[in-house]
Amino acid sequence: MNLIRSVLHLLWLIITVIPWALFVVVFSYFASSTRIYWWCVGWLRVAVHSGTWILGIQNRVTGMENLPIGAKDPAVLLVKHQSTWETFVMPTLMPHPLAYVFKKELLRVPFFGWAMARMDMIHIDRGQRSQAFAKVVNQGKRLMGEGVWVIMFPEGTRIPRGQVGQYKTGGTRLAIEAGVPVIPIAVTSAKCWPTRAFVKTPGVVDISIGPPIDSTGRSPDELMQEVQTWIEAEMRRLDPEAYA
Repeated sequence: MNLIRSVLHLLWLIITVIPWALFVVVFSYFASSTRIYWWCVGWLRVAVHSGTWILGIQNRVTGMENLPIGAKDPAVLLVKHQSTWETFVMPTLMPHPLAYVFKKELLRVPFFGWAMARMDMIHIDRGQRSQAFAKVVNQGKRLMGEGVWVIMFPEGTRIPRGQVGQYKTGGTRLAIEAGVPVIPIAVTSAKCWPTRAFVKTPGVVDISIGPPIDSTGRSPDELMQEVQTWIEAEMRRLDPEAYA
């Protein structure tokens, strides 16, 4: 049954993303970046809601009160990364537009990548690290000045349930350069959507938003260590079976 559910969900995503992406590509030439963003979030809501209806995956969110409340209050969100689920979910939850930092190769993905290319995101060339980080800082500062929050996965890739990846300091370096707080977020998506697995299972994904951490006067390594400590402790609290 879980295999059938997973196939149906994938087919639903393919069927819906094609017209949605074509609409975004065509009409993006006549719309603001903000409007384009919320058009794309509309499809993400379809993906998440169909994940609930078809796959039986539900979200349980805590800590929304920890998010900045001002219309222009900046933040860098640093999120635990276990599956594709959180990349779909986070924009549907946040009251501000988000700008992902991602490798530019994703722009080549048919339809999905074409729509992403029309959004004001931060796509980088990982082969040119110094230039890539300079782009992250310059574009990140501009976006946060416009009320957009930058979102990054500090482990860099999807990490299997119960494991810890290497937390890289790009997100904390950006926060320090821009003088903005970081917000750690723990996500237990691999309980339902295992890392790099096709078959998904019904269940509850916990999304826990931590208190903002001030970046003033901090070093990138020290700040990232605090982020990692909070996220990994929260992961063990939310999903103790995975860390037994």
